[in-house]
Amino acid sequence: MTEIDRLLDELRRAHEGDAWHGSAAREVLDGVTAEEARARPIADAHTIWEIALHIIAWRGEVARRVREGFAAMPAEGDWPAVTVTDDRVWRDVLARLDASHLDLLDAVARLPASKLDERVGTGRDAPLGSGVSYNVTLHGIVQHDAYHLGQISLIKKAARGASARTAAAGGQ
Repeated sequence: MTEIDRLLDELRRAHEGDAWHGSAAREVLDGVTAEEARARPIADAHTIWEIALHIIAWRGEVARRVREGFAAMPAEGDWPAVTVTDDRVWRDVLARLDASHLDLLDAVARLPASKLDERVGTGRDAPLGSGVSYNVTLHGIVQHDAYHLGQISLIKKAARGASARTAAAGGQ
């Protein structure tokens, strides 16, 4: 197995399932409703919806970096704004999450293995994630997703707990 194959496998597991770290993106988001995605059961924390858009933005940026060779902020921003929060738009967000995964897989599959140790960008900028190798960047996006999927899991649990407490109290 080549290093590119290993990276592709790691990306697939993190999104589709059988990830070492726990639940993959599809598993964590399975059954999450638009109501749960927009809920803010933890004050001052991001919503599931906001985090999903953030993951999409950074996957897109990493795919672009792999293709174009330089680092920038995601085109839609670090934390894209949530404007409309209905069921149809939430289904679109989930579809975009899958599409961002496929786009990243495509970019990595086309990356020559000889480039894995080359730097993306020139200077190190930790918040931007620049100045590290393609290999570090690609492992980093998997780590980024795992971190945020853990947040989503906790927010989902809190949102469902809040809904259950509201229902038990007679909807008040």
